[in-house]
Amino acid sequence: MLNEERIKLMTKMASYEANEGKKNVSIGSYFRGDYIGLQVIRAIISGTVGFFIVFGMYILYNFETIMADIYKMDLLKFGRSVIIAYLVFIVLYAAVSYGIYTYRYTRAKKSLKRYYNNLKKLSYLYDKEQKR
Repeated sequence: MLNEERIKLMTKMASYEANEGKKNVSIGSYFRGDYIGLQVIRAIISGTVGFFIVFGMYILYNFETIMADIYKMDLLKFGRSVIIAYLVFIVLYAAVSYGIYTYRYTRAKKSLKRYYNNLKKLSYLYDKEQKR
């Protein structure tokens, strides 16, 4: 005999597994610090690449002005300002990334906890039916 409650629970769990469950299981396989640290390092690397692409585009866009004023400008001061801009950008980008990935990890863990509770409930329903 079919148990309607068990079928609803199994359908709900299968939908979860097919959609966001794959991503949450991969997130849940890490310790909190490991997951967040890895993601922040990846964000810093991609932020560095992005910063230098934007900086290169700025240089190319203003190439004529830069070449005309290259002998007049203080190159050390320009280099320091670029490094300071880079550091400010990376620190802000890393802080925002830390917040986002902390939120994602917490949300995934809560979702996995509900999923595991549903597994326990399903197991209980199977055991209950077997005893009949």
